[in-house]
Amino acid sequence: MTTRAASSADGDDSDDLVAQKKHSLALRWMHWLNFPLLMIMMYSGMRIYWSDLQHPYAIGIGGWQIFEFWPDGVNSALQLERKLAKGIAFHLTFGWFFVMNGLVYLVYLSRRGEWRHIVPDLQGIRDARRSVAHDLHLRKDKPVQGKYNPAQQVTYTLVIVIAAVLVVSGFAIYKPGQLSWLEAAFGGYDYARLVHFSSTILLLVFFFVHIVQVARSGWANFASIITGYRLGRRGDPDVAPASAFGPDTLPSEPVPSAPVPSEPVTEGSDS
Repeated sequence: MTTRAASSADGDDSDDLVAQKKHSLALRWMHWLNFPLLMIMMYSGMRIYWSDLQHPYAIGIGGWQIFEFWPDGVNSALQLERKLAKGIAFHLTFGWFFVMNGLVYLVYLSRRGEWRHIVPDLQGIRDARRSVAHDLHLRKDKPVQGKYNPAQQVTYTLVIVIAAVLVVSGFAIYKPGQLSWLEAAFGGYDYARLVHFSSTILLLVFFFVHIVQVARSGWANFASIITGYRLGRRGDPDVAPASAFGPDTLPSEPVPSAPVPSEPVTEGSDS
C-alpha cells in the first residue's frame, strides 16, 4: 500500500516522496512490548542471580578469569541490593506477559503468512554472509532482498529460537520438581540454569547489535516501526522492496511515463 506524501515543485512525479506500508499495527505493538518486558525481566533476573554468587558465571581461559557476570561494581551501581523476593515476584509476573506476547506473535506469523518474510530459505542462508559483508563494506553488491535481507532473516529466526529456549529453560528451573522431565532434558538443574543465563546474554547482545543496525539504517527505517510506513523516493528499492514482500503488500504506484512525441506532420504541396 503506497500513498503520495509530497511532490516536487516542478511537477515531476518521478521525484515524488511515497510512504509505503511496511509494518502492521499488531507487529509494531508486539515488537515494542518486548522491549520493556525484557528489560524488567533482565533486571529482576539479575536480582535473583546476585542472591547466590557461590558459583558465579565468568568468561576465562583455564584458570585465568577475564570477566565475571556481573561484577560487584555493576550490581552496586544498579542498586540490586540482593532483593531476592522482589526479583522473583517481578521476574515471574512479567515472564508470563513475555510468554503470552510471544505466543500471540507466533500465531500472528502463522495466520498472516508473515513467517515467510522471517524464516530464510536455503538461498537466503547462503546469501546471509554476503549481506553481512555488504553491511561491513567488504562487498559493494547488495544481495536481493524482500522485507528483510538474508542476514536479518537468519538473525530474527535465531532470536525466536533463543527466546523459546529461554522460556523453556526458565520453566525447568522454576518448577524442577513438577517438571523433572524438562529439567532432565537440559541435563540437570545447573545446566538448565546455565542455558537460561546464556540465552539471556545472547538476547542482550542481539539487542545492542540491533540498535546499532537501526541507527546505521537511518531515520526512515526507524520511523517505520513506529508509524508503520517507510518514506522515500518513488522507485527506491528500500521503499518498494521486491516481490518477496508477499501477497499482502500491494505494488507501488506506477511511475507515469512521459508521453512519446508524435512525428511532425508536414503539409504536402498541391502542385
